[in-house]
Amino acid sequence: MLIVDLFEETYFALLSNKARSSLTTLGIVIGIASVITMISIGQGATADITSNIQSLGSNLLVVSPGSSRSNTSVVRGGFGTAETLTIKDAESIKNEVENINTVSPYVSSRKQVKTTRGANTNTSIYGVSSEYAPVKNIEVESGSFISFSHVERMSKVAVLGPTTRDDLYSEGYDPTGEKIRVEGIEFTVIGVTVSKGGTGMGSRDDLIYIPVSTAQKYITGSDSVSSIDIEVSSEDKMEQVQQEVTDLLLSRHSISDPALADFSIMNQTDILDTVSSVSKTLTLLLGAIAGISLLVGGIGIMNMMLTSVTERTREIGLRKSLGAKNKDITFQFLFESVALTFVGGVIGVVIGFVSSVLVTKFSGTSTVVSLFSVVLAFSVSALIGIVFGYYPSKRAANLNPIEALRYE
Repeated sequence: MLIVDLFEETYFALLSNKARSSLTTLGIVIGIASVITMISIGQGATADITSNIQSLGSNLLVVSPGSSRSNTSVVRGGFGTAETLTIKDAESIKNEVENINTVSPYVSSRKQVKTTRGANTNTSIYGVSSEYAPVKNIEVESGSFISFSHVERMSKVAVLGPTTRDDLYSEGYDPTGEKIRVEGIEFTVIGVTVSKGGTGMGSRDDLIYIPVSTAQKYITGSDSVSSIDIEVSSEDKMEQVQQEVTDLLLSRHSISDPALADFSIMNQTDILDTVSSVSKTLTLLLGAIAGISLLVGGIGIMNMMLTSVTERTREIGLRKSLGAKNKDITFQFLFESVALTFVGGVIGVVIGFVSSVLVTKFSGTSTVVSLFSVVLAFSVSALIGIVFGYYPSKRAANLNPIEALRYE
């Protein structure tokens, strides 16, 4: 059978029952669109998290209070409640460990914030030093950031993140010089930071920076710190500095067994590896869930093709009596099956892309439609067309021409 004839026969066969062909194709369309949308959500989340982690700074070590993490997990016992790190620890690291550019301790707490205009919001309060901005790659949109003199004098000044500024005032407003109250204490706003993106509790835009000394005196009432950020001079010195900081803190805390350390140290590589592993698993899970609809669509195609073979039994008998070979009949029905999945795949890719755009537009969740997801969806749909179309096509090819002609 010529290729042109194969296309022509497939075209007329599928159009002979438009409703059934359309409904069968719909299963593939939904499956392909679901796979692309789900994978794009998973990859978008991965890209967002990776970008946020990388934006925190380069060559960064983060020392956190709480029991030491294990080799296979970044979960730390007591994290968030332990108070085992102090300003003195940060000063010792800065003075005694080499190959370090900057050491920036900070404290954090979540408080209700009010303005003199009556607006209020619940946001994170970060007590930071003047070194915090360069370590975390923070830029100021208007005004200025916390300075060394602010920390020395325990000044009651505050720098707002753009989201907090929008919540308390209005988008684009410059609140420099305005007054806010935290825990009944009045602070003067001295600046607003440039947006770093991110949403939810971990957003780098929804917070307020104040001097670390002021935060310890008026907000936490303790000399402990929530974390110590260390900017290492170069990437190849990361492991060396991490080990030296570990040894120093173990000595300062009088701990002889590293397994009993009351702190943990993470670097960006650890975090990114963990996030990458989790996000890949999440993307795979989302894709597998969406793939179920493709399987259902494939079963629908097999059902349609079996029905088509039954309805066209006399046609098959006539073709075979006129000289059509088994392989010609097989190719004809197999081609019809693949054609259905191909058309469904094209429409599904378009709908999947549009769905991903709509998810980003209306939910704010980032999505990434990659070539991989499109190729994967097409490959799976083609495979489904072949697998689920093979049995009906072989059944058609194996019909006895005499019995087929007698079929009513």
